[in-house]
Amino acid sequence: MNNLIFLNLYSLAHQSVFLDWLIVFSANNFGYIMVMLAFIFLVFHNNGVFDYHTPFLQFKNKFKEISFVATSSIFAWIIGSIIKSFILSPRPFILFENIKPLFLYGSMESFPSGHAMFFGALAMSLYFIYKRMGYLYFIVALIVGLARVASGIHFPVDIFFGYIFGVIIAIIFKYIFKLIFKEK
Repeated sequence: MNNLIFLNLYSLAHQSVFLDWLIVFSANNFGYIMVMLAFIFLVFHNNGVFDYHTPFLQFKNKFKEISFVATSSIFAWIIGSIIKSFILSPRPFILFENIKPLFLYGSMESFPSGHAMFFGALAMSLYFIYKRMGYLYFIVALIVGLARVASGIHFPVDIFFGYIFGVIIAIIFKYIFKLIFKEK
């Protein structure tokens, strides 16, 4: 099943120059752009209300939001790197000789996808703070993950478990931050 889904998505690659560019852009640059936009949103979004009587409380809340999102996302990436060092999993272009990836990325560290873990944690942590933003970033995570499969550098199972691990890490960090900031 994993190989069948991979081959169907990979069949999109090498069809046209524009489609190849779109897949590579979605697998790489699109994610970085969306991370910057999420950061800008977190810094400047205030629900249309600024209470000049309590600016430090508002700063504290912004700091807490940004710290939560950044910490859970970065920690997910780090945990993914640690897991990859213990699980040797070849990328599709290593396993199958007829697969020519749209770009080269690693060799024996396919499982789990660090990008999927990062974006799964990012989407889930944003969901906890701003539900609509979280939904948008779940779509972003899906686009990045599918593009990484279509480009020939990940199997679907790498992406799927990356999402699962990233979401779990965001949930754990939600409870850690709840304890740190003594929220109910």
